[in-house]
Amino acid sequence: MFYYGWFDYTGYFLVIIGAMITVVADLYINSNYRKYKRRKVQNGLTGCEVAQTILKANGLEDVYVVETRGMLSDHYDPTRKVVRLSKDVFHGSSIASTSVAAHECGHAIQDKVGYAPLRFRSFLIPFVNIGSHLGYLIVVLGLLFGHPNIAWGGVGLLLLLLLFQLVTLPVEFNASKRAGEELQKLQLLSLDEQPESKKMLRSAAYTYVASLANTILQLLRLVMIVGSRDDN
Repeated sequence: MFYYGWFDYTGYFLVIIGAMITVVADLYINSNYRKYKRRKVQNGLTGCEVAQTILKANGLEDVYVVETRGMLSDHYDPTRKVVRLSKDVFHGSSIASTSVAAHECGHAIQDKVGYAPLRFRSFLIPFVNIGSHLGYLIVVLGLLFGHPNIAWGGVGLLLLLLLFQLVTLPVEFNASKRAGEELQKLQLLSLDEQPESKKMLRSAAYTYVASLANTILQLLRLVMIVGSRDDN
C-alpha cells in the first residue's frame, strides 16, 4: 500500500511542479513583453519594417511579412516562406516588436542557409502531431483494458514530442542569436537598446526550456503509472 501510495503522491507532485513551471514561464515572458512593449525604439521603425529590412539585407525579398491574429502568435512559415507577426509586433515600434520581428527573421535565415536542426524539426512536425494526439489515447486505453504493453506504446509515441522540443531549443536559441547579430549589424537598435533586446529575446527562449521541462515531468509521471500497472 505504501509503495503505490508513494507513486500517487509523486505523480501529483510532478503535475503540480509542471503546472508551476508553465505558469512562471508565462508570467516571465508576458511581464518582459509588456515591459519592452512600452519602450519605444529611437529609430521609430515598426516590427514589419524591421523584418523587411533584415530580410532584404539577407537576400530574402521573396519572403513576405504579413499580419496575423493573436498575441505572441508570431512565427515563420517555412512552407509558404512567410513571416507572420501579431498586430502589436507588426505595427509596434518598441524594443519588444523589434526583437520579436528580428527573431522570426532569424528563422527565415536559418531556412535559407539550410540550418540542420530547423530542417529536422520541420521533418518531425507531422509525426509529432500524430504521436501527441494518439499517444495519450493509447496510454489510457492500455491502462483501461489492463494491457501495459499497449500503454508503453503510447508512451513511446509521446517521446516524439520530447524529441521535437529538444530539437526546438537549438533552433530557437540560434534564431535569437542571429536576430541580435542582424539588429547590431544593420544598426536597427542603438547601443543602449541592444542589451534590452537581448533580455527580451532571452526571456522568450526560456519558455521553450520550460515547455521541455514540463513535458519531461509529464512523461516521467506516465512512466511511473504504467510501470506500477506493469508490476501488477
